[in-house]
Amino acid sequence: MSGMVNTKTDSLDDISIAVLAWADERRLIHPGNANKQILKVMEEVGELAGAMAKNNKKEIIDAIGDSLVTIIILAAQMNLSVKECLGVAYNEIANRTGKTVNGVFIKDEKKKL
Repeated sequence: MSGMVNTKTDSLDDISIAVLAWADERRLIHPGNANKQILKVMEEVGELAGAMAKNNKKEIIDAIGDSLVTIIILAAQMNLSVKECLGVAYNEIANRTGKTVNGVFIKDEKKKL
């Protein structure tokens, strides 16, 4: 059912649907698999760190893509959508204030009432 996607024309939603079809064909979309899937997420993020350390753009692209695939599958296993999770995260940071120090954003501390 799943096939190749066109990275130039297909939307992120279309590619996510293809990823989920691929995962479903392999019987990965099951809540009981989530604890194993988070290990796959961490494995792929580790590979991304390695690619970054080597400054290897081809491996960086592959590792970011692999990380996204594992996160899309993990979200589905938890009966969530990546779109929903991303929207919640964005709404949380949208009005966040802070400053960038050495390329890292440091958020302002919330004032306690």
